[in-house]
Amino acid sequence: MALTSSTMLALGTRVPDFHLPDVVSGETITPGRYAGRRGLLVMFICRHCPYVVHVQQELGRLGKDYAGKDLGIIAISSNDVNDYPDDRPECLRIMANDLGFTFPYCYDESQEVARAFTAACTPDFFLFDEARRLVYRGQLDDSRPGNGKPVTGKNLREAIDAVLAGKPVSQEQHPSAGCNIKWKPGGTPDYML
Repeated sequence: MALTSSTMLALGTRVPDFHLPDVVSGETITPGRYAGRRGLLVMFICRHCPYVVHVQQELGRLGKDYAGKDLGIIAISSNDVNDYPDDRPECLRIMANDLGFTFPYCYDESQEVARAFTAACTPDFFLFDEARRLVYRGQLDDSRPGNGKPVTGKNLREAIDAVLAGKPVSQEQHPSAGCNIKWKPGGTPDYML
């Protein structure tokens, strides 16, 4: 497990378009599904990474706490399932059901969506405003496995609350850190080299 930090995609970047299957419902999920919502959160996560396991209960709470609010949430797993079979869609479905995810959990088999976001690690968070411009990218909070800090979701929640209130998001943002996305052989994007 290599500790990898998020790439910190430029603020103001428009949300990349994508069409991915939800591992639970089988529906095709797109950012357009959430048109008109004040915010859109896209999270790159997976099942096996200890950094995701460390925060997975908080991810479930986020979904529940913001259900019914003006926020769309989409989780995506982009890992190579040939080398990491715990991240196969059927395993992701079990994870989503066990944690009570209230948002779609999509599988990015081609890894093209991860590349479009310059996603680097799991977890990796991208929050877009109503105009679908990136306003936050970075960590959930200061907690990491073994550092003794509680998992609160503080940084991400503050950014979400600002978006929902129509207020600016703080420009002080810290990279997320976790396992690197497990790229297919020969498929590591340039931004990761």
